[in-house]
Amino acid sequence: MIADLSLYLVTDRALCGDRGVVETVRRAVDGGVRIVQLRDKHATDAEVTAQLVELSEAIDGRALLLVNDRLDAALAARSLGARVDGVHLGQGDASVLRARAELDPDAVIGLTANTRAHLDAVLALPPGTVDYLGVGVIRPTRTKPDHPPALGVTGFRAFAAASPVPCVAIGGVGIDDVAALRRGGAAGVAVVSALCAAPDPAPAAGAILAEWRRAGIPRVLSIAGSDPSGGAGIQADLKSIAANGGYGMAAVTALTAQNTQGVRDVHVPPADFLRTQLDAISEDIVVDAVKIGMLADAEVIREVAGWLDEVRPPIVVLDPVMVATSGDRLLDAAAESALQGLLERADVVTPNLAELAALSGTTIDGWPEALAAARELSQRVGAAVLVKGGHLPGDSVPDALVDARRGALREFPGSRIDTRNTHGTGCSLSAALATLLARGQDPVAAVSSARDWLRESLRTSDALLVGRGTGPVHHFSTLWATAGLGRPSDDDIRRDWWERIEGIRIGIDDLPFIRGLAAGTLDREPFLHYLQQDALYLREYARVLAEASRLAPTSAEQAFWADSARGAIVGELDLHASWLAPERNGDDEIFAAEPAPATTAYLDHLRSVAFGGDYAELVAAVLPCFWLYSDLGRRLHAGELGIEALDPEHPYASWLSTYADPAFEAATEQAVAYATAAARAADTAGRARMLRAFEVSSAHESAFFAAPLSPRLLTREPALDAV
Repeated sequence: MIADLSLYLVTDRALCGDRGVVETVRRAVDGGVRIVQLRDKHATDAEVTAQLVELSEAIDGRALLLVNDRLDAALAARSLGARVDGVHLGQGDASVLRARAELDPDAVIGLTANTRAHLDAVLALPPGTVDYLGVGVIRPTRTKPDHPPALGVTGFRAFAAASPVPCVAIGGVGIDDVAALRRGGAAGVAVVSALCAAPDPAPAAGAILAEWRRAGIPRVLSIAGSDPSGGAGIQADLKSIAANGGYGMAAVTALTAQNTQGVRDVHVPPADFLRTQLDAISEDIVVDAVKIGMLADAEVIREVAGWLDEVRPPIVVLDPVMVATSGDRLLDAAAESALQGLLERADVVTPNLAELAALSGTTIDGWPEALAAARELSQRVGAAVLVKGGHLPGDSVPDALVDARRGALREFPGSRIDTRNTHGTGCSLSAALATLLARGQDPVAAVSSARDWLRESLRTSDALLVGRGTGPVHHFSTLWATAGLGRPSDDDIRRDWWERIEGIRIGIDDLPFIRGLAAGTLDREPFLHYLQQDALYLREYARVLAEASRLAPTSAEQAFWADSARGAIVGELDLHASWLAPERNGDDEIFAAEPAPATTAYLDHLRSVAFGGDYAELVAAVLPCFWLYSDLGRRLHAGELGIEALDPEHPYASWLSTYADPAFEAATEQAVAYATAAARAADTAGRARMLRAFEVSSAHESAFFAAPLSPRLLTREPALDAV
């Protein structure tokens, strides 16, 4: 196992004062110290041995324990059962070669170095003799008055760049130096007075560690199953880790054959192979955080627990994958029992409501019961619990972070996002949370940030077009939008949007109203009903087009939408009047009808976009009225619907020829061009909103065509009798 040197405490008996070295170390390790060096120049070997035994009990494997200089004391303490992980030697202390020979191969051996000669001596040693160098001093310090000249951050950076082994910065290091030292190549920072003399070493250590984490890229390990479709499991975890600023790694617990429509098969490799994966990672890479997902059986769970006990990663987020969406239990009784023990090794547990009910042994009927179950679970296992309300009924989907032992509860309200793309949301959220914690965010801030990211990934997920079932979230939507990546061409957007409404287009072709209109067999009464509703629609549609003109970003677009608004009033309504009011009795006769439900619904949608959205969304919403009519008119005129091409004797020829008019077709092409250009320029979320507006308008077009032959509408429309 490679040593995590990030926050390194060197003890000083005098600075620890009445609190004593053991209690100072205990509190510092509570705050996140990863390695402790007992340094007591004035104690006897027997006293140092006794202190090592006490410190070993206080640390309890949560950090590595080293002793300064006293190799014999380290060996003696080990013989008494103490966990002493190695020694740190000065240039004049026991030979590092002797230490390596007398300690086990996994022991950690550090060496003080601060000159070029020291570095040359290290280079001459056999590889693997020294694990790290303590390099300093960085700033002048009173704890070691005979120190060499201070290196400063610049000198340390040059030294670390030339070193064959990791370097820990030591000597006068303050919290303000931490970020610069990490960026300068430090594997960790060693402090003395910053913790030994602190009123409470735990929060002091936490503050230093947070600075360290914020300055670097966290190395986050996912231990989970594989999803070949990429939406869940380690694939989703790796995307989530990268999207939230971490370096992702993965140890595979299970291989699945699945896609967006379901799981077909699961293969669980031998548990000892999982342990081989974990050991390979931790023997070479410092793991800053671990996210745990799917663990198939008790044997796998025990292997993970054993590895956690040995490595003690500083952050563990456990997503207990144990209940399927269908409600079926995914783990047998032995595995569920083993999982309960794993909870105690986690910092945060992220169950959904069904999993929370299973873990707490309670029934959850609502949000208050969920919070109560989370408090009980948190108190029992000692981990914080992130309660997820996604499975609650209704539009409200709150989450809450419950930490019963610290008496903390923070709720995060939220509303349901309208999307079917929820595959892997639990995996993604827990991996994002582990990453943000490893970046130095406190738990509340990390949960808030992870939720914001996931909700945006859900909102923009429709743009991915992955699968025919429950699709994945768009993990990189924000990143792609910022970088200008993933922007489709105008032709891509045009093709995609047209294909997305293929079902609507086919449905319109098959409507009795359209078939009768094309064949000339449609009764006059439903046709006049359609004209009356279309007149009402066009009057308001012109106002919506005028709003598009007002919002347009260029003068050309402004003019186009204004001309279209005028055309809807002047040209189109003149044609309506020739049918509805041949004697030209004015608007009263043209607009005599009451709006039908389909008309009202369509106009409400357009008005809500026009006066509540932006320009891009609005032009997407008005586009189907151009595009569907133009396409339908062209195909009707050409006889492509299986009906003879129109002839002058067709009863509705003058009406249908309008929509095959070359000028209208040209206007449609221009409207499509402006809409697709706006979509190309929009970010991922904006394009998703545009597509949604376009699809909704297209559905309203279909309903509008269907309405004239609805018996209910025909009997309710008194104005038809007056025409």
